[in-house]
Amino acid sequence: MYKVMALDIGTKRIGIALSDYLLMLANGHSFISRQPEDKAVELIEKTAKDNNVKIIVVGVPLNMDGTKGSQADDCINFSKKLTGYEIIYEDERLTSDTAEENLRNKKIDFRKNKGLVDIESACIILEQYLSRKK
Repeated sequence: MYKVMALDIGTKRIGIALSDYLLMLANGHSFISRQPEDKAVELIEKTAKDNNVKIIVVGVPLNMDGTKGSQADDCINFSKKLTGYEIIYEDERLTSDTAEENLRNKKIDFRKNKGLVDIESACIILEQYLSRKK
């Protein structure tokens, strides 16, 4: 049995979500600073190892027409630094907007803690992946 991890990779922070062992639920885990990148990679790999992760789903912010832009390339390039895991790319267009709406609906003030949006975005990315796998 294993878990799946999802990453919402931003320029400043990376949101992390983990599945349950049944691969049905997405749970927010944490967010980390992206800089320095070697430390971020180390923390992600430690979290993955500690949680028996086999697959890492990376959110890729495609353009609205479905093409890859510089942000998508940045996420893909970062994910190539993660070793020992199956990496799957998931379209994450508009997840930040949806994440903010979800947090507002839960009456959570995220304005002073943008990491909450990154965690919620990672959950949305993971939920999309798990739903497709069912």
